[in-house]
Amino acid sequence: MNSWEVFGHDWAVDMLQQHVAHNTLRHAYLLTGPSGVGRRTLAIRLAQSLNCANGAPGAPCRTCRTCKQIEAGQHPDLLVIKKLPDKKDILIDQIREVSKFLSLKPYMAAYKIVLIANFEDANASSQNALLKTLEEAPSFALLLLTAENAEQLLPTIISRCEILRLRPLTVNAVTEFLSGRGVEPEKARLLAHLSDGRPGYALQLSTDEKALTFRTEKLDELRKLLAAKRRERLNYAEKLAKDKESFRQTLLIWLTYWRDVLLKTSGAQAELTNIDRFEEIENLAYDVDLALARSLTQGMEQTLDRLDKNVNPRLLAEVTLMDWPRLAA
Repeated sequence: MNSWEVFGHDWAVDMLQQHVAHNTLRHAYLLTGPSGVGRRTLAIRLAQSLNCANGAPGAPCRTCRTCKQIEAGQHPDLLVIKKLPDKKDILIDQIREVSKFLSLKPYMAAYKIVLIANFEDANASSQNALLKTLEEAPSFALLLLTAENAEQLLPTIISRCEILRLRPLTVNAVTEFLSGRGVEPEKARLLAHLSDGRPGYALQLSTDEKALTFRTEKLDELRKLLAAKRRERLNYAEKLAKDKESFRQTLLIWLTYWRDVLLKTSGAQAELTNIDRFEEIENLAYDVDLALARSLTQGMEQTLDRLDKNVNPRLLAEVTLMDWPRLAA
């Protein structure tokens, strides 16, 4: 574990520490990778490194008032922007706030830092609104953007940032990470698989029993739906579509399951995500051929994409479930 306690990304920590120590800091960084892989933690550690009152350059103490305020996202020289709960995009007015924030010198720290989380949630207009700030940022400013991947952003944004691509870790690495935090070995192994190599998400799952219960319920319901008749599936689709976020989380769980079935039907040697469902996935792989498994997996991905584009949720739920084969329980 490095001094920043950013697990599995030592290369990124080393590089940023060098930038701080040698005063070669870029004005903007884009941290990409799946949610829960460590993007926000890395951004917060860099912010602390620049403004810590006690630590050496690149080595924040993480205990002083400044470090604690930054950790909580409440420091006066830190602006955190993310999509509002009731909005589908990061608003252009939120991006304009960045320019206002950076128009004044730091209040009590060396740098003013802007962290924009999940910048892929910004539409083209909002992204374009940030361009002038990226081009003309004052010397005391640092902009930190996070996104799933750079390809989701405008090329003009990408070209103005130093990109750090954070990759998912191995199952063994995440298992070790969780074990070091007191998670029992069997549970750590399962969560390492379920997290798809994202240590932050795995750690969150380790204390979120509701999320694990939700997963169990949705996988049990998937198995029942495969044996259900048309009317039962349509009734379930109607209920599922009433809560869009719950619908989305259900689709994500089902997608991991169908991907596992696809892996088994294809004969791939890759480890399954849902290792606690190994036997039923193996049995299901005998009932569907490779073409159907691939079609079902792609169908889940398309449904997620269409849901994010605000296609009618009930229609999506009905089409998804009616496309599934009917199999014996």
